[in-house]
Amino acid sequence: MRKAHMLATAAVLFALTGAAGAAEVEVKMLNKGADGAAMVFEPALVNVQPGDTVKFVSTDKAHSVESVKGMLPADATPFVGKMSQDLVVTFDKPGVYGVKCAPHYGMGMVGLVVVGTPTNAAEAKAVTHPGKAKTVFATLFEKVAAK
Repeated sequence: MRKAHMLATAAVLFALTGAAGAAEVEVKMLNKGADGAAMVFEPALVNVQPGDTVKFVSTDKAHSVESVKGMLPADATPFVGKMSQDLVVTFDKPGVYGVKCAPHYGMGMVGLVVVGTPTNAAEAKAVTHPGKAKTVFATLFEKVAAK
């Protein structure tokens, strides 16, 4: 009995140690954010470490998430989610990743994932965007620079 209890305790500690190595952050895709803005990722700016995951949750339907061309580290793999479906992305490469909702990109439904050190921030910041996405990205980059 004592041996079984010790094995069970060891298994729990091992599981907790493995889980502590990587984090998961949740980003909601919303028609309306907490501040009243329409068509948003909330939060729009997340900071994670290499190996962490971000779960993009399709809280409101008719949204998608995908990486923005030119706004990810050079050796990172682009990603594209499906309409009205959650997407979990593990970020292994340090840098800045721009994300967008394809149907609402011009309306400013964009976000930034900063993984470790934002080594490619200057290149990502230089990418041009349509409509309101330009101003939203500018605001997000100001927050990254302030950290």
